[in-house]
Amino acid sequence: MNLKLKICGMREPENMSRIAALHPDYLGLIFFEGSPRNVVGEIFQGDQKIKKTGVFVNASEENILEKIEKYQLSALQLHGEESPEFINNLKQKISEEIELIKVFSIGNEFDFEKLQPYEGVVDYFLFDTLGKSKGGNGIRFNWDVLQDYPSTTPFFLSGGIGPDDAAAVKELYHTFQKRQKEELFYGIDINSKFETAPAVKDAEALKTFRERLYN
Repeated sequence: MNLKLKICGMREPENMSRIAALHPDYLGLIFFEGSPRNVVGEIFQGDQKIKKTGVFVNASEENILEKIEKYQLSALQLHGEESPEFINNLKQKISEEIELIKVFSIGNEFDFEKLQPYEGVVDYFLFDTLGKSKGGNGIRFNWDVLQDYPSTTPFFLSGGIGPDDAAAVKELYHTFQKRQKEELFYGIDINSKFETAPAVKDAEALKTFRERLYN
């Protein structure tokens, strides 16, 4: 199964080192003061093959560019109300190799027309659970909403994915596989359900989950 794994909400250097040893595809760093996982100071740099992803919520262009330089980010995850125009302007000032991910929050239903202005503007969409916070709510949305996914832009699945959800993720992946559209289900983003404290992930739980997901 060619499903990418992104572990978000990382911050503590020692914990990052342990999680990086599991070889996820992405590590997410949250740059949002309203989050208990907000990154300040130095981080574990680690394996350059792992894509460090900066998570931003309505941040200024200046702030984003500063974080790209300081933390050597390989991807940007935009979690606010960033417009296609803002993203296109940002693209003119960053490396073409930096991946762009736009987040959309889903409840029991979702109007996929909202994606249309971002088609061809970002590399991936990320679907998270509509909740009180901008991510990290620990709640799953109704994955059935994605059964008739109309876009050609690949997406990450996020929102309350926990240690016991490997089988459910695989089942959703296989529904896309049966329709010969498995390349659209690009990856999963996991966060708070694997924490022992904000920004501290349980390495053993993640190792077990990874084994269940890929075996």
